[in-house]
Amino acid sequence: MKALLPRIEISLSQIRHNTRILSELYGQKEIALMGVSKATLGDPAIAEAMIQGGVKFIADSRIENIQRMKNAGISTQFVLLRTALSQAEAVIRNVDISLNTELETVRELSQYAQVYDTIHQIIIMVELGDLREGVLPGDLSQFIKKTIDLPHIKIIGIGCNLACYGGIKPDNQKMYELSELADSIEKEFQIKLEIISGGNSANYEWYKSAQKIGRINNLRLGESILLGRETINRTVIPGLNTSAFRLIAEVIESKEKPSLPFGEICQNAFGVVPTFRDRGIRRRVIIALGRQDILVSGLRPNDDLEILGSSSDHVVLDSHNYDCKVGSEVNFNLDYGGLLSAMTSPFITKQFIGNRGTTV
Repeated sequence: MKALLPRIEISLSQIRHNTRILSELYGQKEIALMGVSKATLGDPAIAEAMIQGGVKFIADSRIENIQRMKNAGISTQFVLLRTALSQAEAVIRNVDISLNTELETVRELSQYAQVYDTIHQIIIMVELGDLREGVLPGDLSQFIKKTIDLPHIKIIGIGCNLACYGGIKPDNQKMYELSELADSIEKEFQIKLEIISGGNSANYEWYKSAQKIGRINNLRLGESILLGRETINRTVIPGLNTSAFRLIAEVIESKEKPSLPFGEICQNAFGVVPTFRDRGIRRRVIIALGRQDILVSGLRPNDDLEILGSSSDHVVLDSHNYDCKVGSEVNFNLDYGGLLSAMTSPFITKQFIGNRGTTV
């Protein structure tokens, strides 16, 4: 049977390998890992590969993804990275640990935890400058004071998020500040914080250069595991695979055409007035893939192809005059945004390769 197109080919062995190398690396300084599954739409096979590679938790930002993995029989501690007030009951029913920053939400979690007669564990996120989620350090003591006695809620740690929104680098100063906050909280409230979660795939550079890691004993890794890169400079981490995911699309047109459109130029379908460079007559290739399928800027073609532009359903390539035949396949690597959109798209078939050949 001919393989479906477009498709994303997934190597579970490469994901397992990356997870194992990272688990061993960070484990040298007793840092445990959460494998972040959100970029893969909570794919159970990928979560299982992470667990086999050594992660201690599976973390996701969407309840639906966690439910999917649990329904598939994945057995681990699940961590919810984004907690919404309206989902409090579903959080209690499906999640072991949630990250929180709002007292109203924690109170709602407490009420539902009482209903279901369970203890729900929370990690309080601290704002250290990236300006995404987090309780300001000056407000942290008061936040904990109002949280600590809520029934059926257990504070098990604090964490921070850096380099995701504001691009703020996780460095020695930020990690020292988080460690100091952990010490201060334990002393003030006479509790033991089990998890001090220092960040994500952006923490690799800090880890490699730091002589002391302070209290940091947890990181939440997605891109490093899935794509083999750290996220400060997007450099490859030594020993990791960068091609666990490969997107393949079909050529539906291959013709020599002028490189400049002819006629009066106006807005395109997305409200942009495009500009063009005259390259003369070039072989232009169109593939059956578009913005409805994927974040086109997240595609990484090989050296023989250059992305010229895209519409809802088409990506136009300059083939550098290489004759791509109609019906042939072209391959792309993906960055994190490309992976996220490809795995979410219902129009892209997911195919496991290597030791698993199932198509979903």
